[in-house]
Amino acid sequence: MTYTRAIGVSCNKVISLIVRGLALSRIHPDVLTFIGLVVNGVAAALLASDRFRAAGVVMIAAGLFDMVDGRVARETKQVTLFGGFFDSVVDRYSDLVLLMGLLVYYASINRFFYVVLTAVVMTASVMVSYTRARAECSIPKCKVGFMERPERMVLLIIGALFKRMAPVLWVIAVLGNISVIHRMLYTFQEAKRLEEAQLRAVPAENR
Repeated sequence: MTYTRAIGVSCNKVISLIVRGLALSRIHPDVLTFIGLVVNGVAAALLASDRFRAAGVVMIAAGLFDMVDGRVARETKQVTLFGGFFDSVVDRYSDLVLLMGLLVYYASINRFFYVVLTAVVMTASVMVSYTRARAECSIPKCKVGFMERPERMVLLIIGALFKRMAPVLWVIAVLGNISVIHRMLYTFQEAKRLEEAQLRAVPAENR
């Protein structure tokens, strides 16, 4: 077993223990989801006040709630359609509240360029999620592209812990918008393929 595999197995065991403990406590999964948002709000306040390393630690804690809420729902048989919807909505707020913290920070030190860059990252973060959700109203799946929420969160945590947020914002801004374009092109191709298949299925006399 490789070191990476061993670390993954160990972390999974720890998370499983946490999930079992939370399941026994009978806490509702939606409450865990909301707590994650509150914790991210604390991280945003720390980012706004230039306490980046502390914010990174708090973001890790928030990520833990994000990892366990769904597993607790499955463990306690409380998986619902609304729960999935609520989790997605709260995730968007969690993304944006962290970036709002960065907006406040850069505005407070008069770094106008990075205010704009953070705004671009906010737009990319929303659009990566939106393009998939909207695409899947027309085609079965749209999982192409990079810079999903887990990748963005890991990068923000790294940027906070090592106080290298500017390069992280550049990476998310560029790769996030490339992911949006990729999903648009993929949806165009898949939608066209489906439409052509539907036309072929219609008898010539009915066209």
